[in-house]
Amino acid sequence: MAKPEYYYGVHSVESLLELEPERVLTLFTLKGRDDQRLQRILQLAEPFGISVQKASRDSLEKLAGLPFHQGVVAAVRPHPVLNEKDLDQLLEQNPDVLLLALDQVTDPHNLGACIRTAAAMGVQAVIVPRDRSASLTPTARKVAAGGAEKVQFIQVTNLARTLAHIKETSHVRVIGTMLDEKALPLQQCDFSGAVVIVMGAEDTGLRPITQSQCDQTVYIPMAGNLQSLNVSVATGMALYEACRQRNT
Repeated sequence: MAKPEYYYGVHSVESLLELEPERVLTLFTLKGRDDQRLQRILQLAEPFGISVQKASRDSLEKLAGLPFHQGVVAAVRPHPVLNEKDLDQLLEQNPDVLLLALDQVTDPHNLGACIRTAAAMGVQAVIVPRDRSASLTPTARKVAAGGAEKVQFIQVTNLARTLAHIKETSHVRVIGTMLDEKALPLQQCDFSGAVVIVMGAEDTGLRPITQSQCDQTVYIPMAGNLQSLNVSVATGMALYEACRQRNT
């Protein structure tokens, strides 16, 4: 049996119990905690016979790997890692899919924030390269606040090659966020149909090999001398505009 993963934080554990309770092996809760939020978590766990163990603050910190566990940690049966084949299956089932691709976003806090926004804006999957990218660590899941259980997380060997493949096989348009001579203001771009929005790391932006796969580039108009935003903030703005157009 694979080693369990550890989820921590009230939102993350609560969402997991609501959506995938069969994956939860054991709940660890802080000794002496008995507030309404914890009672809600225990109520969700009870029908499934999930073991609940009281633990000290130090024990929870060791399980979570961080002190910010909010008094609850879940040992969870890990998901199989999704890959290019899962992406092909998703595209077959969703002809007007909305996807988010992150090009070498390495901070798990930024990844979690992007996933949380993606879940809220109706994105079906978040695609990242397997190397030089943050993965779904407990920290990323906590920041995602339940979003990681609502959006498919797909790791691919080569992001540019994957973008080329889905353009050819599923006619997905690739829209990259960067400022070049062909870039449109965000609100002037058409986000209808099957689309993948590609965001780059805030320090380096999109790699040239990723840029080469973009059918259209867009930028976020900003006042003053600001040149860039945190990638999770920029992702939120891009996805909101896409969602606004697609729901109009």
